[in-house]
Amino acid sequence: MRERLAHVAFRGTIRERSVEPYLRLLKTLRYKRRVKGVLLDLSSGGGEAIASMDFYLGVKRLNEVKPVFASIGAVGASGAYMTALGARKIFAYPESDVGSIGVISAHLAVRDLLRRLGVSVELLHAGVHKDAYQGYRPLTEVERAKLQAITQEGYDVFVRLVARERKKTVEEILPLATGEFWTGNQALKLGLIDGLADREGALEELARLTGVSSRRVIRVTPPRPLLDRLLSGSASSLGSSLVSRFQDALEDAILEGERFSLRR
Repeated sequence: MRERLAHVAFRGTIRERSVEPYLRLLKTLRYKRRVKGVLLDLSSGGGEAIASMDFYLGVKRLNEVKPVFASIGAVGASGAYMTALGARKIFAYPESDVGSIGVISAHLAVRDLLRRLGVSVELLHAGVHKDAYQGYRPLTEVERAKLQAITQEGYDVFVRLVARERKKTVEEILPLATGEFWTGNQALKLGLIDGLADREGALEELARLTGVSSRRVIRVTPPRPLLDRLLSGSASSLGSSLVSRFQDALEDAILEGERFSLRR
């Protein structure tokens, strides 16, 4: 059995729609016996709170089975930094933007603008606050306080998560949890990451830990929707097994080829 390392790259905003295919991929990698370690290549400014938590949990569960190293590219902020916390080690470039530990809730009220444009909006609702967060009218003081309390609750969860994963106290993390970015150099000194390295350097560290050559790397991505339906839906178990074996053989052939370099 030829062992290998997997390289998983994520770019863009973290949303339920963008993260769900990666959650399935991370779960699949948990049961791939040939894959002995995973490099999670992240460059994202964050996104939705629940999607970020899901992403973190997906990485965490994979890391409990086999080592996951996170490599932060240009930016690993907010929900992306939360995601990286699920990895065994976090690496970043010296110039990376890291952190932005905080939560923001935006409320855009367009009522006055619509009035200037001569547009009339009538909202029919049952429940005194049902129209509060529709983006039409300003919030009342009561509604603003409720939204702030929800935002604070999410912030507290984030801070406790950082403290637990970075093996620090909440009191040590709070001065860093201001929503600010830190460079990779600063983040290392502050204990928010484990080392400075580019993607290949992080991969070499993973190779040393697992004993699998850094040349034996395959880049994996979530399956395209059509392929996903074919393999998980109407395809028989025999067909799926044959496809899986074919993919393994193809990956081995590529990895053995001298003309190809799958590292990045």
